[in-house]
Amino acid sequence: MLPFSHPSLRRKQSVNWVILSVSGLLLLGCNPAANTNAQSGAGRPGDPDAPVAVETAVAQTGSLEAAIEYTGTTAPVREVSLRSQTEGRLLDLSVDIGDRVSRGQPLGQVDNQLLVAQVNQQRAELAALASEVAQAKAEVSDAKAQVEQARVELQQAQADANRLLALSQEGAITAQAAEQAVTAARTAEQTLRSAQERVRTRQQAVMATQGRVAAQQATLAEVQAREAFSALTAPMAGVVLERVAEPGNLLQPGDPVLRLGDFSIVKVVVQVSELELGNLRVGQSAQVRLDAFANSAPHRAENTDSVRGTIARISPAADPTARLVPIEITLPNPEGRIGSGLLARVQFQSSQSNRVVVPERAFTVGGDATKPTVFVLQGTGEERKAVARSVQIGERANGQVEIRSGLQPGDTFVVRSNQPLKSGQSVRLSILSETSS
Repeated sequence: MLPFSHPSLRRKQSVNWVILSVSGLLLLGCNPAANTNAQSGAGRPGDPDAPVAVETAVAQTGSLEAAIEYTGTTAPVREVSLRSQTEGRLLDLSVDIGDRVSRGQPLGQVDNQLLVAQVNQQRAELAALASEVAQAKAEVSDAKAQVEQARVELQQAQADANRLLALSQEGAITAQAAEQAVTAARTAEQTLRSAQERVRTRQQAVMATQGRVAAQQATLAEVQAREAFSALTAPMAGVVLERVAEPGNLLQPGDPVLRLGDFSIVKVVVQVSELELGNLRVGQSAQVRLDAFANSAPHRAENTDSVRGTIARISPAADPTARLVPIEITLPNPEGRIGSGLLARVQFQSSQSNRVVVPERAFTVGGDATKPTVFVLQGTGEERKAVARSVQIGERANGQVEIRSGLQPGDTFVVRSNQPLKSGQSVRLSILSETSS
């Protein structure tokens, strides 16, 4: 018997033919477009009127340089710690985390009973010293009056002594009487000097008492200031970030009570390589994307989900190990929506002016990549045509070409096609195509 006449072999061959037949039917059934094209004849290479399938894109401005993205964290432009300036128990704290405060707003109160008592004591001592000053001034006035009286008595004694000396020389009175008059004049002179010295002493006493009054006034002012410090007020307008102390806590001078942040402007610090410093300057714009506001970024730039920022500071000191330089970017935040600790992605805008940038492959759709020509889409629907347009090109980098003239932002141009294009040729768009409308 021949090998092909074996019953088992014949059964296997029959099964194989059945499998092949079913597979062919499935392939035909899964490609209805091929049947349709075969029936209509559209898209056949030999049909010159068939639209050419193309992929299009919309011309946009950009930079040939690849933008580097840096990450940082948002923080308030200013952050201060409100600390107690006096000793005492915290009686009240009227704000909590997230509350907005204005400059000078009362925020809390420290127990000031002891300070009030000290103020009253110092005031009483000041009043006593003021009384001493008044008494010393009165004594000065009395001493001056005694000086005037002594001066009058001296003048009288001197006149009497002169008169008696003249009489003594004439022999009208004895020499002893004249000498007594001279002695009385000298005594009056000494009395005047003593009175004048008492005036100086009393004036010095007044000055000393006035000095004690000035010292007491300074002490009173210090105690009053400490008493005023018991009222906690906001040193700036901002938002409460943290409550460090709670009512009932005993505070010492310098103990923190609240932490405040000024969110009118938000800052982001990123670490930039020293090699990029030549491209950055203070005042340069930056685009900052916040993941927390990916769908509703505040103050977003047009057609982007990023916030416009500005380089505020460039640190003069780099990390000697990593060679990274801290760069501070500030963001406007008038509504206060941007908080602290949010992830920020920063890209610095190039100082070079942006031009239209297109892929290099857009120059090959005409079959001649040596000519600076792009095909621009015109018309709509079945009337769409690709029209050749000469352009002036600039720099090339990273598979992109800079267009200096001939193509405007918003123009729809052909990126690739399934065959070389001719100007005015009908086209149909692929599902990956972009259009300006």
